[in-house]
Amino acid sequence: MFTSNPFAELATVIPLGFMQAYVILMLILVVGGTVLDMIHKKSAKYFFENSKKAQANRERELGGGEKVGIAVRTVAEDVLTSAEFCNPRRRVSHLFTMYGFILFIVMTISLVFTYATPERPAPGIVTALWYLGALMVCFGGYWFWFFIRVDVAAEGNPWYRVVRADLFILSLLATTTFGLIWAVLQAAGAGGLTTLFLALFIIASTVLFGGVLWSKFAHMFFKPAAAYQKRIIKADGSRENLPAPADAPEQFGLGIKRELPRHY
Repeated sequence: MFTSNPFAELATVIPLGFMQAYVILMLILVVGGTVLDMIHKKSAKYFFENSKKAQANRERELGGGEKVGIAVRTVAEDVLTSAEFCNPRRRVSHLFTMYGFILFIVMTISLVFTYATPERPAPGIVTALWYLGALMVCFGGYWFWFFIRVDVAAEGNPWYRVVRADLFILSLLATTTFGLIWAVLQAAGAGGLTTLFLALFIIASTVLFGGVLWSKFAHMFFKPAAAYQKRIIKADGSRENLPAPADAPEQFGLGIKRELPRHY
């Protein structure tokens, strides 16, 4: 079952070109939503303005080697290992969700664009990685939703309390959950149930990729740049010469108004 490409079987019912067009449309929605999010929240404008202020107040000039080293540390610590999470459970949950999501997206694109025809069946490892990615998202996401966010020491929010910021995690969990159920039912030849969960899978993924402007999806693209800038201004001494944010703790700021996350 975990070596069966669900998209190849779906291609016998829905034209392959339609599936590929849908994936491309979702990618366009992510790019467009991210750009609109940056314009609406003025993230890019703030980032460059803050960079200019820091540059004017720096105590020393950083060399190219230092900047490369800072970039490597940013990628290694803030991106690849999410070292900003001091709560080890929250960090592990985040890493499972993040890497599972990457696997799920990459394997979906591979299965739809490369291995969705009888002439070129998908290698078992590719399909297995698609299932693994979805399972990793479910493990990390449900662990966070039902066990971490309800913990007073972490966030202390009841699992049934839903706000707009939860759109990303909930639509992501719905996409991977319905996708898994649809694939399993299709392999088992469940008929009507397969169609139902395929429809739910499509709706959830459309909300996930089409709701970038209203969710935290775009945050993942801006976060590495903000982390890099934070390390740069700390290394060149400009942080000490800039006024501390008036309404956010300095260590989490860069001037962004927000509350101290309770999972730290």
